[in-house]
Amino acid sequence: MIQTLAFYLFAVLVTASATMVILSRNPVHSVLWLILSFFNAAGLMVLVGAEFIALLLVIVYVGAVAVLFLFVVMMLDIDFSELRAGFMKNFPIGVAIAVVLLTELVLGIGAYRAGALQLGAPTGDAVPIPGRGNIDSLGAVLYTDYLFLFEAAGIILLVAMVGAIVLTHREQKATRGHQNIGKQVRRNPDEATVMKQPEVGAGVEL
Repeated sequence: MIQTLAFYLFAVLVTASATMVILSRNPVHSVLWLILSFFNAAGLMVLVGAEFIALLLVIVYVGAVAVLFLFVVMMLDIDFSELRAGFMKNFPIGVAIAVVLLTELVLGIGAYRAGALQLGAPTGDAVPIPGRGNIDSLGAVLYTDYLFLFEAAGIILLVAMVGAIVLTHREQKATRGHQNIGKQVRRNPDEATVMKQPEVGAGVEL
């Protein structure tokens, strides 16, 4: 009973928040509604026992993608009137693409129901570990059978991150009053400034 109520609650909130993502005129509000939709979709994944996908939705999509969208939208000086003008200009192209995708979806579902498409069947090689969740089973498979591919993907992402840092890094020119810490540490006592108390009327000793 509780699971049924939770399912309908999450499903209604996902549908309502997804609708508000489209209908909101403010892009910031759209991103916030999108975050709410991700959270409720994660709740649905927990109900069906896919806690790994739920964690991915919260950590990756909410914690990274949606927050990145939010910062970009809030930090950029966006002309909303220009956005609306561009939307109306590209509206026919968007409708045409939507019709093509809908046609492909209908044809695919029809072909599957007619028996023309044969989907892959599980062979039983990746059987979940008895008594463990899908996170444990996925980790066992990922770090045994696909360890090399996993490490290769990590190296590729590291190279991409280092490349992005190198390409965007710019040397700042020394400005007025800029401190050179290394030069200050390497200075000799002879180069240091000596504070003296000259006598009145005696002048300054150079």
